[in-house]
Amino acid sequence: MSQNSNNISEDLRGIGSLTIEAITGITDIVESLHHTISSIPGISSGSSDQNRTKGIAKMVYQNIRNVTELVGDGIDVMLQQFDPILGENESSPGREAVLAALNGVLGDHLAARDNPLAIPMQFRRNGEPLNEQEISEAVRQSNGKLVIMIHGLCMNDLQWKRQGHDHGDALARDLGFVPVYLSYNTGLHISENGRKFSCLLETIIDQVPKSTEFFIIAHSMGGLVARSACHYGKLSGRTWLNHLQKLVFLGTPHHGAPLAKGGNWLDTILNISPYSVPFSRLGKIRSCGLTDLQYGNVTDEDWKGRDRFEFSKDERTPLPLPEDVQCYSIAATTSKDSNLGSDFIGDGLVTLNSALGHHNNAELNLLFPETHKWTGRNMNHLDLLNHLEVYETIKRWLES
Repeated sequence: MSQNSNNISEDLRGIGSLTIEAITGITDIVESLHHTISSIPGISSGSSDQNRTKGIAKMVYQNIRNVTELVGDGIDVMLQQFDPILGENESSPGREAVLAALNGVLGDHLAARDNPLAIPMQFRRNGEPLNEQEISEAVRQSNGKLVIMIHGLCMNDLQWKRQGHDHGDALARDLGFVPVYLSYNTGLHISENGRKFSCLLETIIDQVPKSTEFFIIAHSMGGLVARSACHYGKLSGRTWLNHLQKLVFLGTPHHGAPLAKGGNWLDTILNISPYSVPFSRLGKIRSCGLTDLQYGNVTDEDWKGRDRFEFSKDERTPLPLPEDVQCYSIAATTSKDSNLGSDFIGDGLVTLNSALGHHNNAELNLLFPETHKWTGRNMNHLDLLNHLEVYETIKRWLES
């Protein structure tokens, strides 16, 4: 066995102390989210596998289950099951997908224990880390326009490419932008990732030409991380905010996601009876990132001093869109026509109101200009990554 394989084996042993049933249980929940947002509306619910994903996603989640269930039979057997995905190629799409899903589910636990499987925050391109000098050189050779791409929950930077399309690559081709992709642990608190992202951006701005303009395109949770970074960047007096021109949100749950709220409802129901309390442990291993999505927490004050598993009302500190930055929002609905039901369902994960920043509380309402909002119909949450109309909208906004 190679040195790299030995390192992977050591990494995986760090998971051995986690409760197997809990990992499997929460993996079911997260897979159900992915199934919901990627399935075609109208599929029959009569099958017992209605919450199971298909294709590559099915392989990823099934391998996570196989590994966790086999721990009881021995660490060696577990490692053999992971070998086909992790193997010796650290940058394979399969391995990256497994790690992204695992970090979304348990990333805070992995980070707290310094487990090597915890994904570090870094800028990447084509799955490879980029340092400040490499980014600076790329910007110098372009027209001085940098676009940062931020992925969503349980995903990674490689998954910006979907069905042969990548918004970042397309912008490089059509507008000469330099795309750089953020990779981060989506299981951490959004505010924690926001502060880290702000610090990382500052190291970049110190290296690139002073005339550099940069833009952010963020999908789903990534938009909350971007808003959090703007907040902490302002508090810390970061200079990168002076260079940020435009911020585009794709399906961002600014006011939370219904299914994240549903997870908290599950906690409440299971704790009603002493006979069902033990099962609530499955829900209580949900990562900080997942529970932050209940209402769309972006600051420490939104969660500190509170039981994040307790069902409660929305007590977020109002945080407006960043000043002096042109902000845009793209939402989606799976319906072809506008109606109350489809608008509430939205893209299968995020409602239209949440994605567009609308809220009944005026203090929480995000004031996107009407010309900075666009809604795509007959598309789901993941279609926002590759739909041609979405890209053309982004392109029009960035080149204007």
